[in-house]
Amino acid sequence: MDLIPAPRRFRALPEPAFTLGPDTGVRVGPGTGRAARRLRAELGAATGFDLDPASDGRIELALDPALGAEAYRLESGPDGIRLTGGAEAGLGHALQTLRQLLGPAALRRAPLPGTRWEVPAVRIEDAPRFGWRGALLDVSRHFLPKADVLRFLDQLAAHKLNVLHLHLTDDQGWRIEIRRHPRLTEVGAWRERSMVGFRAADRRDDRPHGGYYTQDDLREIVAYAAERQIAVVPEIDLPGHAQAAIAAYPELGNTDVVDTAALGVWTDWGVNPNVLNVSDATLCFVEEVLEEVLEIFPSTFVHLGGDECPKDQWKASPAAQARIKELGLADEDELQSWFIRHFDRWLAERGRRLIGWDEILEGGLAIAAEPKAAPVPRETSDKRPRNEGAPERGTSAPDREQPEVRPRSRAAVSSWRGYAGGVAAAKAGHDVVMCPEQHVYLDHRQAAGEDEPIPVGYVRTLEDVYRFEPLPPELTALDDGGAAAAHVIGVQANLWTEFMDDARDVDYRAFPRLAAFAEVAWSDLPRDPAARDWAGFERRAAAHYARLDALGVEYRHPAGPRPWQRRPGVLGRPIDARPE
Repeated sequence: MDLIPAPRRFRALPEPAFTLGPDTGVRVGPGTGRAARRLRAELGAATGFDLDPASDGRIELALDPALGAEAYRLESGPDGIRLTGGAEAGLGHALQTLRQLLGPAALRRAPLPGTRWEVPAVRIEDAPRFGWRGALLDVSRHFLPKADVLRFLDQLAAHKLNVLHLHLTDDQGWRIEIRRHPRLTEVGAWRERSMVGFRAADRRDDRPHGGYYTQDDLREIVAYAAERQIAVVPEIDLPGHAQAAIAAYPELGNTDVVDTAALGVWTDWGVNPNVLNVSDATLCFVEEVLEEVLEIFPSTFVHLGGDECPKDQWKASPAAQARIKELGLADEDELQSWFIRHFDRWLAERGRRLIGWDEILEGGLAIAAEPKAAPVPRETSDKRPRNEGAPERGTSAPDREQPEVRPRSRAAVSSWRGYAGGVAAAKAGHDVVMCPEQHVYLDHRQAAGEDEPIPVGYVRTLEDVYRFEPLPPELTALDDGGAAAAHVIGVQANLWTEFMDDARDVDYRAFPRLAAFAEVAWSDLPRDPAARDWAGFERRAAAHYARLDALGVEYRHPAGPRPWQRRPGVLGRPIDARPE
């Protein structure tokens, strides 16, 4: 039936189809009320039918605790449709399958005249391969208004993806309102201009760029995502990728090395040398930021970056070197590890878990004992940057008595520089989300042709993404009963927006490749990429384009970019070699 992602078990039945009509109603079983409201809202908008529970109840919703939380059954025949989920999440996925069975028009927001709403007689039993099926959306480099984020969540839900990793802060912009520290958005949320294309072109647009989400905006995004069984994982990048924060509060930077008061929000792309200092005041500042982050985002995981942190300023900083000596650390790598572990503990004390890019493994992460942090003197912590007059939000972690020996880290790792970081982390007992840039960075170009807009990175075609296998042989071949492989809790595709300045650009880079990625994350595909039925997926993808059209997604057409999707003359950074 051209379903994407492909279900685990599908059986067509030799019976007539069921036809939805104005009298069709939804029978709401115990615990299914919210799923029923969403079904009525989405199918009601597309069909124009009320789907009133007081009608004949030919669409029935039920829960079966014997199923996994995200598993579902869909049974349809001439007498009606029954959707059964292990939990509300499973019912949500069943709804997406039902929309696909009804045809592309079922994904529209208003009815098309003359449409006949038929569901073939089928029995589908389905469940996901991975629990974390994510997409990163970078809203720091180029801000996307709230409406575009909500629209992106609809796209994720339609493909049974369940994590939105929202990259909220970086050198080029701070996008989350922090009431205690208002300059983060007053100063850090906009830059004077932006680099156009890759830096070698030395080209700027000289147009101010900015924007941020209020806390209520983000609560709305979180609630909208939850209705669609999607967790929103916020990322606050540190200790590197922090120039927007330093521009707002110069005392956060390495003031004994750099005139941080002269720094603005960065207008370039790339790796920035300006990183946070490691003072107690900065630790407290970050804690205060995270306190507000935790109030907005209920997700178990909070992403703290940890990537691409140059150590040059710490090497030159007497204050950083004194910190290394005070803590008995070997070098700057261990200093970053100490910094990350501080927030690993801080989050764990609040029932949350840190996740970071694979650089957080450098300098040691999962160790049995750590040096004890010196308490923050109250006269020092009171001088930390803050909104004058703001109320206290509790005692910072360094103020409390700390045990001499720490438990092993509960941090998880996003493996982006290939598989190696994820393999090392899984072997060490850390949970891993596989997102190697060589395979699932969707800002990378989709073809080798000169018409590709701002060609960046490796060529990653639709087929390449479909053949991505998240579990490398280094894990599956281990003689450990699958213990290390079980630490790969999921997969993620990443959309970095240096070269995407609006939702149309995001659509082009993401789709249709995100549909292929969704099948990799959900479906029970052969582990050998060469054994996958690419021809079958390509046929189903051809039918899927009509669904993307109905959703309003401006995807890359199989024949290549449309004229308005090209960026002639804008220099990119293509990598000629094929990734390993």
